[in-house]
Amino acid sequence: MGLHLIIDGYNLIRRSGQLSRAEAKSLELGRQALIDRLAAYKRVKGHKVTVVFDGAANRDDFSRNISEKGVRIRFSRYGQSADAVIKKMAARERERALVVTADRALADAVTVVGAAAVEPEVFEEKMEMAALMEIKGEEPEEESGGSKITTRKKGPSKKPPKAGRRRMRKVKKL
Repeated sequence: MGLHLIIDGYNLIRRSGQLSRAEAKSLELGRQALIDRLAAYKRVKGHKVTVVFDGAANRDDFSRNISEKGVRIRFSRYGQSADAVIKKMAARERERALVVTADRALADAVTVVGAAAVEPEVFEEKMEMAALMEIKGEEPEEESGGSKITTRKKGPSKKPPKAGRRRMRKVKKL
C-alpha cells in the first residue's frame, strides 16, 4: 500500500517561513519553490505527491491535471475551493491518503473518510530531512519508536486508539 501525499498548497506555503518569503515576491515564485521542495522530497521518499492550489477566485482556465518534476499539480475550478478537491481526493484514496494542512475543518473531514492529516510544520521538517539526505546521498533511516524492550505489561489504557495508531504509522512513513 503506497502513501499518497495530498498537500494543501497555499496553506503550506503560508505556514512556512522560507516559502512565504518566496511568495511575498510573487505568487508564482512561492508555488515554484514549493514544487521544487516537493520534487526533492519525492526523489528521496518515492511517495506519490499531489499539491492542490485554490483557483476558486481566478477565472483563468488552469490546466486541471499537470505534472512537474514528478509532482502532480491541481488547481480548483472557478467557484470551487481547494478544500473541496482535497476532500474528494481523500475520499477516493481513503487509508492511502495523508493530507498536509493546518485547516482544522479540512483535517477533520478527511479523517472521517479514513485518511490521515498532518500539520504543515511536521511535514516541512520531514521535507528538510529528505533534502539533507539527498545532499549527503544517504538512504532513509528507519525510525525506531524510541521504545525500550521491557517485561512490564502495558494494558489497553497505554495504547493509543486504533485511528491514532494508524495516523502515527502514516506519519512515520514520511
